[in-house]
Amino acid sequence: MPKDKRGIERSRFGRMWHDTFDDWFFRSMIGPAQTANAVHGADHFAREQWKRDLEQRKQYTRDQRARARRRQQPH
Repeated sequence: MPKDKRGIERSRFGRMWHDTFDDWFFRSMIGPAQTANAVHGADHFAREQWKRDLEQRKQYTRDQRARARRRQQPH
């Protein structure tokens, strides 16, 4: 049976499980990742694109709600 990174004999599934779980466990123990500029991007262009995308999504939602209201109104 093959050995994992630590030299322990495990099946392929066992290696995958421990690689994934151990990494997840470690990440959860050290806390959240740094999020400075994570949403907005690192440069002006990325921030502007993010704002445009958000506005398009909001407009789509407003349009869907308006269509639903028009369908529900009596003729």
